[in-house]
Amino acid sequence: MTTIFVGMLAPSFRTPTLFLDQTQLIAAESTRHQGASLPPYSTNNLGINTDDVPEHVAENRRRWLAQWGHSEASLASSYQVHGTDVFVATEAIRTTGYDALVTNVPGLMVGVTVADCTPILVYDRRNRAVAAIHAGWRGTVGGIVTNALQTMQREYGTEPTDCLAYVGTCIDRANFEVGPEVAAHFAEHRKQLDPATGKALVDLKQANADQLRAFGLTDAQIEVSPYSTILHNTDYFSHRLERGLTGRMLAIIGVR
Repeated sequence: MTTIFVGMLAPSFRTPTLFLDQTQLIAAESTRHQGASLPPYSTNNLGINTDDVPEHVAENRRRWLAQWGHSEASLASSYQVHGTDVFVATEAIRTTGYDALVTNVPGLMVGVTVADCTPILVYDRRNRAVAAIHAGWRGTVGGIVTNALQTMQREYGTEPTDCLAYVGTCIDRANFEVGPEVAAHFAEHRKQLDPATGKALVDLKQANADQLRAFGLTDAQIEVSPYSTILHNTDYFSHRLERGLTGRMLAIIGVR
């Protein structure tokens, strides 16, 4: 992943390397830098549904989206519920109940917020269609990535050979400890037993990448973030590490 610097400040976003030569595409994942929010939401909290000062969040989102000449007036998003439903966006909207959004409308961005869950961004180069997906453990085992890809295929004719996908920054396997009732839902090769606790450690990134592969994408078409919300907490918000008192990152994608 390439870091985009603004002056000498820490970056407010990172752009997946896989998308860098796609000049007609806007795709980015925010960091916690260069915002107006105060602790514990410092500083670039882009999450609407937090207890942060609403004016600070609004200013953060205004500044952040303006870097691409966009605003809330060109963003489709949803109040996320850790489900598997996919919203087909045709205009800027703030809806509810969806954890993935797809669109093929030029100039319309789709986005999801995260703070340990996995953001996945997909680009269909031939049909100029995109998806933004929020996958916690429930969405992951429920197949939300598969649902989004199948929705793109149905709506836009998306085929795996035309896609590029980014599996974004989330909690890393070494720190995502779950009980047996959750671990039972994951493939054996995506979890390992922690002998010290008797609990399982789950790899959310690769569990979601597996759904991309199952649809037909090759590893050359998939980029997986090397960053962790836990291990790189100075750059990213972590709901688990910060015990719920933290902000949210925003991952967006759209065709110019």
